Order: sequence, then C-alpha cells, then structure tokens
Amino acid sequence: MRSRPSSLRSGSVSQEWRSPLVGDKSHAYLQILHRLETSYAMFSVNLDEALGLRRHGRVAKAQQVLSVSSALCQRLTAPLNSLLHSMLLHARHFGTAPHLASLDPQNFQNSRSQRVARFNSVFSKVLLTRRSQFLHKISTLTELVEELAANFLASSEEILAGDSLDSDRDWDVLDASHYDLNTCLRETVVLFKSFLHALLESQLQEFLATFQERTACAEGLLPAKAHYLVHRRMAAIKGQ
Repeated sequence: MRSRPSSLRSGSVSQEWRSPLVGDKSHAYLQILHRLETSYAMFSVNLDEALGLRRHGRVAKAQQVLSVSSALCQRLTAPLNSLLHSMLLHARHFGTAPHLASLDPQNFQNSRSQRVARFNSVFSKVLLTRRSQFLHKISTLTELVEELAANFLASSEEILAGDSLDSDRDWDVLDASHYDLNTCLRETVVLFKSFLHALLESQLQEFLATFQERTACAEGLLPAKAHYLVHRRMAAIKGQ
C-alpha cells in the first residue's frame, strides 16, 4: 500500500476497520476486495515494469509493455467506480450512513487530486449529517477515479502514438495517476468495510445485485478515446 488511507485516523473508522465482518457480509467483502486487489496488482506490476524499462533506456520495450496498461487501468477502475456508484445509490435510497473521515490531500501526488481532497476535507466540516458527508466523499472519490483514469489513458495514448510533446511529462502523469488511483482504492476499501458494517443484513443481496449489474455494464463498454481530455489533464504533480 503506497499511501495510507486518511480514514484510518478516525477513531470509529479505525475500530470498524479492525472489527471483522461475519457471514455473508464477510464473504462479499473478501470477494470484492480480492477482485480489486488482483486488478490493481496487474495494473501496478505492468506500469512499474514499463517505467523501469524506460529508466534503463529501453524505450521501445517500455512502450511495448505500456501498450496493455490502459486496458489494465480500466480493468481496475471499472469495478472500483461500480462499487462507489453502488454505495452512493444505496445510501441515497436507504439512508445508509457509515463512519468515515475526510480525504487527506497529503495522500495524493497530483495537484488536482490534492485540491479535490482539500475541498472534501473543508466542505465535510460544514455538512451537518454523516449521510451527507458520506455522499460527498463517495462523489469526490468517483470524480477522482474517473478523471485519473481518463488522464492515464490520454497520456499513454499520446506516448504510444508518438504524439507526445513532452514525453517525460507524460510518463510522470502516468506514474502520478497510478499513485493517486492507489490512494482512491485504499480509501474505497476502508469506506466499503464501514459501509458493510452499517448495512442492514436484509439489504445486502440487493446491494450486491446493483454492484454486479453496474460492473457488468461498465466492463462491457468499449475503451473510450481520451483525446478530448488532453487539454484539461492534471498536469501539476506534487513536488514539481
């Protein structure tokens, strides 16, 4: 885990994180967690290999490895966003309100991600109910995952097409987007466990059906071209 979830700083969230789920909730959590972790591991290993090859001057080989990175990125972000959307829909309909803590900007590398996390932290302080805070955090994570994935796809596409005006910058965007997607994943996993603790047992199967349906729809979509997003890429990276 490359970045520590800010949620673990909250006492109640920390207690829930250490408390085991039981029965069907435990099975659902472990099954979805395994799916997300497997997808992340494949994505991360592939990108790390491409970055390592490039650092050693093997640019052509790095691009060859990178050619599958976009598909692996989407393999992670499709179920991740489906999980976020499913929790959002369920909370809106049933009023589920798990414990949570706001995002920590220091856990993100990209300046755009940091600004979004900072706004979530500030805005959460003026929201009066835990449910509204939960809905806002879920919406924020969804926005970040979608934007990070779009920027990753746009940068990798430019590199592979030979259209990059600044190759070093595009590779940095890939690395930063990967880092921040990992942070979003860790935050989502912590939030999902708290969500399951708060979820009524009688609502579990309906929630899982929603998640499976949304994931199936997302994975059935063809990869979208991201050229139109290039002009709004999250270019500023922490420390630069």
